Amino acid sequence: MEKLNIIKIIEPDFGCEGLPDGQELTDKVYVEAPDGNRRVIPIEDKLLYDLNLDEGDSFCLMEDGTIKPL
Repeated sequence: MEKLNIIKIIEPDFGCEGLPDGQELTDKVYVEAPDGNRRVIPIEDKLLYDLNLDEGDSFCLMEDGTIKPL
């Protein structure tokens, strides 16, 4: 389990073409660990909304890849 803080969320822009068929909207989520290590992880936009996660929020990234809000 890894605790991460959301620094920034970037939603992709597909312009006039829209999202390609069969593809889920995936955001680039900039996160920071308690030790100051930063990285970018892809998270489905719908999952962020379902878990009510936004910039400034924290979550746990579980070993199996699932996300648990704090």
